[in-house]
Amino acid sequence: MARLWIAVLTAALVPALAGAVLSASNTDVIKTSGGDLKITHIGHASVMFEYGGKVIHVDPFSKMGDYSKLPKADLILLTHDHPDHMDAAALKKVRTDKTVVILTETCAKTVKGGTVMKNGDVKEALGLKIEAVPAYNVVHKRPTGEPFHPKGVGNGYVITFGDKRIYIAGDTENIPEMKALKGIDAAFLPINLPYTMTAAMVADAAKAFLPKILYPYHYDMAESQLPKLPQAMKGVSGVEVRVIKKK
Repeated sequence: MARLWIAVLTAALVPALAGAVLSASNTDVIKTSGGDLKITHIGHASVMFEYGGKVIHVDPFSKMGDYSKLPKADLILLTHDHPDHMDAAALKKVRTDKTVVILTETCAKTVKGGTVMKNGDVKEALGLKIEAVPAYNVVHKRPTGEPFHPKGVGNGYVITFGDKRIYIAGDTENIPEMKALKGIDAAFLPINLPYTMTAAMVADAAKAFLPKILYPYHYDMAESQLPKLPQAMKGVSGVEVRVIKKK
């Protein structure tokens, strides 16, 4: 059975996850063959990795943190062009003239000087292997019938830190490409409605590709499914669920 580990939750969510172990830390650390990987969930879909003296920001978003006080980015990854993922104000605060930016084709129309990755592309940046994984909706759609995130537009990313493969899913559902992933040591999976996944979808994906650690994220700006996750994960073996409070 999956073990639920909580690294500080908002007060509203703590009662719903009663019985979980609480900690005072707002970060997590994963040991890799190349040294410690420090992970900070800034909030929503914004994540910061610190590894080997380098800082990697994913989808920096000003509403989730004061980026003027956070470390400058050596590498920035943008999953798609929605304003809660591609925020010009946050980018300005963490990007320098030496920052490597990896982004999608739609992001590149606004954010100049980056390297475009399409679904399925594999590149190296700052000595890190980066794989672009599809991210899209099948079930959840706008009133017009268009998916919130159409296929072929957004990316998730798998980043290899030493001997560990970390998957940041972006805005997506439990799509076949996600469920076919192999050898994932930790996965950030979005859990909120109506834009990404229900708790059941997250559990279904986790059961398929079995990340060693599951970090639910993207749960703090829409209807959160997070309190339903413990029940949904019952019967899913070999996956440890960790929830890091936003910084």
